[in-house]
Amino acid sequence: MARKLGNLFPALGKDLQPFTAAAAGTSGILPYQDIVKLIAGAHVNAALPIEDAQIQPASLDLRLGATAWRVRASFLPGKSATAAAKIERMMMHRIDLAQPTVFEKGCVYIAQIQEELQLPADICGKSNPKSSTGRLDIFTRLFTDGGTEFESVPEGYRGKLYLEIVPRTFSVLVRQGARLNQLRFVRGSAPACDQEIDELNASGGLVFADAETPMAAVVNDGLWISVDLEGDSSIGGANGIVGYRAKRHAPLIDLSRINHYEPREFWEPLSSDAHRSLVLNPDDFYILMSRERVRIPPHFAASMVPYDPSMGEFRIHYAGFFDPGFGYGNNDINGARAVLEVRSHEVPFLIEHGQGVGRLIYERLLAQPDRVYGVNIGSNYQAQGLKLSKQFKPLAAA
Repeated sequence: MARKLGNLFPALGKDLQPFTAAAAGTSGILPYQDIVKLIAGAHVNAALPIEDAQIQPASLDLRLGATAWRVRASFLPGKSATAAAKIERMMMHRIDLAQPTVFEKGCVYIAQIQEELQLPADICGKSNPKSSTGRLDIFTRLFTDGGTEFESVPEGYRGKLYLEIVPRTFSVLVRQGARLNQLRFVRGSAPACDQEIDELNASGGLVFADAETPMAAVVNDGLWISVDLEGDSSIGGANGIVGYRAKRHAPLIDLSRINHYEPREFWEPLSSDAHRSLVLNPDDFYILMSRERVRIPPHFAASMVPYDPSMGEFRIHYAGFFDPGFGYGNNDINGARAVLEVRSHEVPFLIEHGQGVGRLIYERLLAQPDRVYGVNIGSNYQAQGLKLSKQFKPLAAA
């Protein structure tokens, strides 16, 4: 039975609305080819042409525009109000992103997005940080004019988009055109019910222990995943590396640099211990990974529930979108680990190997996308293990 979450987590409540057979074919997330049609029909437009590389299997990467603002506090515009009016009230100074600009950690910034929307009446949007954004502990949230919720674009919305950006751990160098978040377009209700997830698992296998061995899937309000605290012996030797804790006073990170930075200048490796456990320090940021290798079949996408108080006082995910084909490819990959971006709240919290830490909500697509997640479209995290963001050199090489 689904837990009653009330109004505390409204977005989570929407995600857990069950998918019904009656909705099949008419409800779901728009795939790549339908996003192309949205753009061709001027439902998504921008002054600079939208690039094909922005269009993912089930989402669109959004680009930062030329203007940002340093503001005193996070906010939502509120019903019938514009973001510009609230920015004018809250801003400290205006920023020209045509020039590379440092966004200082702990500060709140608002950037206008290049893309604007003229959505059809039956299409809404759902946003999330991109994987690399989450792995750098950059907290981002999309909002609209008249917005009363973050990360949500109402059906038929016509207007501009804005992104709140809060670097939590590292100061970062940002410029116009940076792609920090992504937007899914949805018609109706997309989430699959537990029965359908069970059927997917029975037909193709959603969870594996290694490249060959299936695992039992734990399905209850989504597919549950647990944390791996045994460690990756290929990186750490006999005492395997279980994760990384971000250093508090690390150098600046230029988001445009790929495979550039030495991980140990920014991250402290964490080894497994005899108890296969880890105490999370409040306000430290960790990169861990799931024990399970998970798969997302090509006609589905998935999203991670980022915070559920029933699991403990910690958040496990900022960048929660999983694309069609993740850990699947052309049915030739038996799963990929989910990298967990972990932050404890208020008190130290003990987590142990195999402890359930999150749930994947599977969501149906309107159709199988013409392209799926994988090396053929330049995806950075297919068949991943414990992996930092793409700005860092590979862990084994480091």
